[in-house]
Amino acid sequence: MASLSNSRRVRRLSSLGHVAVVVDQGSGFTKAGFAGEEQPRLVLKSSSLVPSWDRPVLPGAPGCELAGGVARAHPIKHGVVVDWEALEGLWERLLVGGLRVCPDEWPVLVSDSPSAPPAGRERVAELLFEALAVPACHLASTALLALCSVGAFSGLALEAGAGVCHATPVYAGHSWHKATFRLDVAGSTLSRYLRELLLAAGPDHRLQALPHKIITQLKKRCCYVSLDFGGDLCNPARHHPVSFYLGGGCTVCLGSERFCCPEPLFQPGLLGQAEPGLPILAFQALQRVPATLRTRLANTVVLAGGSTLFPGFPERLELELEAQCRRHGCGTLQPCLVAKPGRGTAVWTGGSMVASLRTFQCRWMTRAMYQECGSRLVHEVFH
Repeated sequence: MASLSNSRRVRRLSSLGHVAVVVDQGSGFTKAGFAGEEQPRLVLKSSSLVPSWDRPVLPGAPGCELAGGVARAHPIKHGVVVDWEALEGLWERLLVGGLRVCPDEWPVLVSDSPSAPPAGRERVAELLFEALAVPACHLASTALLALCSVGAFSGLALEAGAGVCHATPVYAGHSWHKATFRLDVAGSTLSRYLRELLLAAGPDHRLQALPHKIITQLKKRCCYVSLDFGGDLCNPARHHPVSFYLGGGCTVCLGSERFCCPEPLFQPGLLGQAEPGLPILAFQALQRVPATLRTRLANTVVLAGGSTLFPGFPERLELELEAQCRRHGCGTLQPCLVAKPGRGTAVWTGGSMVASLRTFQCRWMTRAMYQECGSRLVHEVFH
């Protein structure tokens, strides 16, 4: 009876032109919109400002920073939820204030990071059903959704966002979590690194005081991935300096900083990190799956996330991934990268496509199912 009730609800929503709400929750930004649409309606910073008198915050509390009497809550760090109260507030802003929907009338598909612990998935279900009272939900792997955005159900998803990077094999619609590799060097790390590079080139109090938002704009507009980092670094003629106007009569000039900034994605050791770079992580992920599947997965290496948008990123990744294959005697593997222009929102787009399919409508976890079995049901329904 519960399934029938949910089916009727879905048909009613379909008649209005929307099947479900789709939310891609990231460390830096959260995207939200309606299933079946090409782009999210909203892209909001995942962090939020909370007056200190509204919410007591202890120094060093997970997910919070204090600045000028105001607490900035960061509910998600490195792909893992660290502040559930802040996440609930973020979702309320998205659904009620942003999309202007009543949560108790809309099924919600939420992206699920490969880094999320099993207990975290249960908490997501509890938040959706208990706090927001949604009629149905679905937790979908970000890796699978990235592949779905290009019409694939098997391949290797290489995600690089603001807080974390993942290399995750996906086969026949199932993410291979035991073969997933993670790198905590990501977009936010690179923005901080760019500030350090600029200050090292010429100490300036104005650079020190620049808001993080401006540094991020600098990174997005001026930086690129070098195809020959060592050669470019040693040859000033290859630095191709550009100027960026900061406002207030202040201009900053970027030279080698343009290609040094994203280099830690390939050489985390530049930041003192022991983990290997993304090309090696991608190769290791392929090596973790059965040999009979490697060629098939390597044929579809899908890039997703804002930190894959640097000019030169796909070319450098393909060059180094091919080199890894040859170096380890896997020359028959010919990785084929899929780098769509809209890959910054690939996970949300994949969710929109999946949630709009008629064949998907039987995959919701309904409120009746939750009330009968509890939050642990997520491990059986979503895998």
